[in-house]
Amino acid sequence: MTNSKPLAVRIRPKHLNDVYGQEHLTSNTGLLQRFVTSGRLLSCIFFGPPGSGKTTAAAILANELKLPLETFNAVTGNKKDLDAIFASARLNGQLVLIVDEVHRLNKDKQDLLLPYVEDGSVLMIGLTSMNPYFAINPAIRSRCILCEFKALNKVAMAKAIDRALIHEDSQIEIKVSYEAKEAIIDSSNGDVRMAFNILDALNIAYPKQTIGLEQLKELHIHGNLGFDRSDDGYYDALSGLQKSIRGSEVDAALYYLARLIIAEDLDSIERRLIVIAYEDIGLANPPLVARTLTAMDAAKRVGFPEAIYPLAVMVIDLALSPKSRSAINGLSKAMNEIKVHPLPVPEYLRLTPVGLAEMDRYDYDRDDLWNQIEYLPEGTQNIPFFTPQASSPYENTLINNLSVLNKIKRTHNIRQLKRMSK
Repeated sequence: MTNSKPLAVRIRPKHLNDVYGQEHLTSNTGLLQRFVTSGRLLSCIFFGPPGSGKTTAAAILANELKLPLETFNAVTGNKKDLDAIFASARLNGQLVLIVDEVHRLNKDKQDLLLPYVEDGSVLMIGLTSMNPYFAINPAIRSRCILCEFKALNKVAMAKAIDRALIHEDSQIEIKVSYEAKEAIIDSSNGDVRMAFNILDALNIAYPKQTIGLEQLKELHIHGNLGFDRSDDGYYDALSGLQKSIRGSEVDAALYYLARLIIAEDLDSIERRLIVIAYEDIGLANPPLVARTLTAMDAAKRVGFPEAIYPLAVMVIDLALSPKSRSAINGLSKAMNEIKVHPLPVPEYLRLTPVGLAEMDRYDYDRDDLWNQIEYLPEGTQNIPFFTPQASSPYENTLINNLSVLNKIKRTHNIRQLKRMSK
């Protein structure tokens, strides 16, 4: 009888050696293989793109170590499911728990799970396509070993497809030409599950035939973009967009914008372009911030597909504009100084100073003296937080203003000025 399960399930590897593309984890020197060799397992987070073998590797570890295996979905699973898993752990002494979508595990479920992970009765293997440093709760992350799974390269994809075509349980009766196999690899973009789904579809559509490019075209099989708006690939593209604009590489900026537009998440694009305008362009071209806000308002008003027009104009404008990070660099330097040397606000600047002589209080009526007062706490006066970059005529104007103000301050003494003002 024909097995109706997907090809990826029908031929799921039973040994780590058959998990392609993750040799840094599965080879004799890899951590997962060492778990098997030593007979010991630790709780882990397996993170990486879809179709890279995370679920398969987790199941293999449980099987190789002869431990009971339970699964739990962080989204759909409930407290009753967890209670049953904990009862099984108490009965067996120890079990492996695969937690799918572990980044979506809410606090209530975490609170129930953590004590069992803590005492080792539950060896949790969390699966996620998200970056664990951003998406996983620190309480979970600190109790787990992080293992990165990578998108399969073309060599690994070719091995996986060849294995599928000859595997005794695959039920695949087609042959695939070299050109078609290359096209399947390109379309799958490192996702072996995607490649197997394509093979399954071809096997149904063209039983016992040799598959060429013509059959692929007839089925209108589209490539895997490599990300959607919820996984790391999407955020990598956002990062690529910002770094390309920062580097004034306009063609690269347009390339990453195109990838993001295909995902049609205008909100994320808007947030990133506004951040770029303030963070990377900054004082070099302040009017560009306003133009960015105007362009994004236009893009949201018209929506896709017409939104691509203001987006294209804006990204080109941002990429070719002069850049200055002096504002954010200055703030970051001040924040780091505060973390290392937290100091109180000078008494004469406090809202309601206590026990301060009248002559030493801040004078609200002498605006001619305001630019001559020392505002920094004692010990920080000689730290230049703001270092302008002379990136444009506008920032040069700020530099000149700063120079004049500094000269004025250097020629006066705050205590004397305050006494003179009385």
